[in-house]
Amino acid sequence: MRRSLFSIVTGTVLLAGASVASADTTTTTTTTWNADQGTAIREYSTTKHYNSWNEPSFKPSVGVVVPQSATIYPLPETMKVPQQDNYSYSIINNQPVVIERSSRKIVHAWD
Repeated sequence: MRRSLFSIVTGTVLLAGASVASADTTTTTTTTWNADQGTAIREYSTTKHYNSWNEPSFKPSVGVVVPQSATIYPLPETMKVPQQDNYSYSIINNQPVVIERSSRKIVHAWD
């Protein structure tokens, strides 16, 4: 009986740990990003003469960490979104992406 109880507790702890570990890989945002914001970021980066970071093998998609070699910029001041200080953006392979500053994970990408 004691071994069975120990096995059950051990299994439960392992499963709980796996759940917590998988939660760390998920990126979510409460901000809704629209097509106009993607256009605004493209236009803003053009006026600032920001270059696209180009790496053909890198596919920018939600949840992917942006490499340190890619430059990220603060969101334009004209872009008003909740918790604006939590986000930056980059142009990757000529595609604008919004990045969570603390983790460098992509939270939104436009085509």
